[in-house]
Amino acid sequence: MKLYGLRIFVSDIGKAKEFYAETLGLPLSWEMPELGAFGAKLDNAELIVEQAHNEEDREYVGRFLGASLQVDDIVDTYERLCEKGVAFSSPPEKQVWGGVLAHFHDPFGNVLTLLGEPR
Repeated sequence: MKLYGLRIFVSDIGKAKEFYAETLGLPLSWEMPELGAFGAKLDNAELIVEQAHNEEDREYVGRFLGASLQVDDIVDTYERLCEKGVAFSSPPEKQVWGGVLAHFHDPFGNVLTLLGEPR
């Protein structure tokens, strides 16, 4: 098995596209406007962003996703995203296992994590 993708539910697909593609700078690999969805290809998986269409989907908006996006320079990425208005829970913090994490929120309250590997 291998990880194919991570699904993120949002309440406004247009605003989500602006955030993920423009603010975060993730390259879109596909779009399905008729379904309210798009994908951004990461090195090893697909980030799939979907419009919440019904009550069940809406329950998944605004949660901690447990998804870590690894970056080469976490301090630089953190500062650049802060300048673009991305809301972080706290600055990058070194973890007991050696890595560095910083949690941020998309415009819908979904929480993702930046990961800086130990040096």
